[in-house]
Amino acid sequence: MSHRLAAAALMLALAAPARAADRDPWLGRDKALHFTACFTIAGLGYLVASLATERRPVRIATALGLSLAAGLAKEGWDALGHGDASVRDLTWDAAGAVMGTAAGVGLDLLLSNRAPDIAWTPPGMMGWARLDPRVPVPAR
Repeated sequence: MSHRLAAAALMLALAAPARAADRDPWLGRDKALHFTACFTIAGLGYLVASLATERRPVRIATALGLSLAAGLAKEGWDALGHGDASVRDLTWDAAGAVMGTAAGVGLDLLLSNRAPDIAWTPPGMMGWARLDPRVPVPAR
């Protein structure tokens, strides 16, 4: 008898009630739009900044700043009653901003024929040091 009671309790515990459809799913169509918009803004921001300055940190800050500002502005607009403000949307905005900036930096390094801006090379990474003429390579 106790086995039947335990089995019934287990079945009731495992039979979770049906959940209502999530109104703001993590992988919804609008999340792809948020990611793509911020990715594009970050990439274009990096491109425009590269025309204005040689300093990579300024390019990165410009790309991230423009992209995140656009995402925050959109969510602010939604919060004013023009849409549904969402932390999940902001999360996808941030992911798009970071990935778009990373793509910009990657293309910059690939196409620029110059070494990354490094002044110190961690042990075991001497291959990178040889790319940068400012970093002396220790004699062996």
